[in-house]
Amino acid sequence: MQDGIAGYDSAKKSEFSWISLIRLPDFITKKDFDWAISLATKKKKTDFSKVEFFNYIEGVCVQALHLGAFDDEPITTKAMHEFAESQGYKLDISEKRYHHEIYLSDPRKTEPLKFKTIVRHPIIKI
Repeated sequence: MQDGIAGYDSAKKSEFSWISLIRLPDFITKKDFDWAISLATKKKKTDFSKVEFFNYIEGVCVQALHLGAFDDEPITTKAMHEFAESQGYKLDISEKRYHHEIYLSDPRKTEPLKFKTIVRHPIIKI
């Protein structure tokens, strides 16, 4: 999400508001989550108060596997958006529907030109 920007502007990465999500198995409950946060807080002596448990229903998206440096993602997202439009959809990034990246490569061990990232954007029918 970017304040004051409708949609997504990859040229203004410094203005992104980032959140990091970890998918939990469906059988994990809020009670399990609270127990784990409490245990981690005691063991690590770290403040985990900003960690939240929530459901995120992504809805219809267009996605692609981006190969290469993060700075080259606009080439991939442009192709994704053109494909979505050709199928009768438009971009639907908002405060409730996010630009979403899934990192398949470890940037500490992989050259940027070999990064693999799934890029996913929410769309709606025109």
